[in-house]
Amino acid sequence: YFWLKRLNKKQFKRLVGVTFKVYKLMVKVIEEYEAGKTAGRKSKLSPEDKVLMTLQYLREYPSLLRLAIDWGIHESTSQRIVTKTEELLLQRALLHNS
Repeated sequence: YFWLKRLNKKQFKRLVGVTFKVYKLMVKVIEEYEAGKTAGRKSKLSPEDKVLMTLQYLREYPSLLRLAIDWGIHESTSQRIVTKTEELLLQRALLHNS
């Protein structure tokens, strides 16, 4: 999703649903989680892509198969990424707000 870099701030928010600043904070949460992992395969998707894919899912509600095709991954992988990313972001939001 190289074309995102060409969007101005207003276009980014309209397309993704959050400001670029909030998006970067979300990416940081995923990066911190992945930095703490010691086992498992390396993901094909970067933390930036995982957040974008999750935001795309939440904003547009495409099928997981559609996400898998768009992002070049298996359908079950798209489901795991969206579920885990949502979980991590919700946990961080709940901790931050309590």
